[in-house]
Amino acid sequence: MSAATGNGMDNQRSIVNRLSAEDVTLAYDQRVIAEHLSVQIPDHSFTVIVGPNACGKSTLLRALSRMLRPSQGRVLLDGEVIQSMPAKQVARTLGLLPQSSIAPDGITVADLVGRGRYPHQGLLRQWSAEDERVVRESMRQTGVAELADRYVDELSGGQRQRVWIAMALAQQTPLLLLDEPTTYLDIQHQIDVLDLCADLHEEQGRTLVAVLHDLNHAARYATHLIALRDGRVIAEGAPKDIVTAELVEEVFGLRCQVIDDPETGTPLVVPAARTARARVAADKAS
Repeated sequence: MSAATGNGMDNQRSIVNRLSAEDVTLAYDQRVIAEHLSVQIPDHSFTVIVGPNACGKSTLLRALSRMLRPSQGRVLLDGEVIQSMPAKQVARTLGLLPQSSIAPDGITVADLVGRGRYPHQGLLRQWSAEDERVVRESMRQTGVAELADRYVDELSGGQRQRVWIAMALAQQTPLLLLDEPTTYLDIQHQIDVLDLCADLHEEQGRTLVAVLHDLNHAARYATHLIALRDGRVIAEGAPKDIVTAELVEEVFGLRCQVIDDPETGTPLVVPAARTARARVAADKAS
């Protein structure tokens, strides 16, 4: 084999992303959500999945996280079929914040966040000063350090959401999947959480995949956007390259203008006024 050929193969390997889904069919019982769906999660990206309700966003995230086995096709993590990998190996590589999480009764914030360290424990490695440091830092980053001794079931919905994010951070995985991480949060804390996600991506080089409902948040924070409808990828790429009025109408059925965000220069979706939308609907009906 020539040196040139060898280098070409090395370059080809280097562009294979750590997490991908290949021609998957996703279903709950007999209800098919998506068929022949393929996605690549770019390494070191902040990938956001958007789309209308019931389009398959959370289902895709569950498949990528090993919580849902595809009926057909496969999900690959570091080149291996994710279902064939030991659970602890997956948990040391990929963290998940599910959409709805229920804490055990009577557990404190610090104890719940500490559960994020479980994948790093073993027969020869028990709780350490490093574990303690990581838990404290995860609580500090998410603004729940002062709640450490409180019971989780005493907290507000927004506080609980930040505690679950802290637990996911404590897992210290290079890939982090978040299903609607801004649920229950007011606008200030939504921005705080998304700023934190951006910091994890930019400063720590983590690969993040998030499902978000707010398209403007997605366009502002994502480096890679995947737009789904009816279990199909309609478009994907950098927000500035794919977010257009035509795409928003195709995916969400919403007439709008897309302008530059005055703060960031990223796409900003401005829905058409109610009267304008009513006029268009009347024209179509006539």
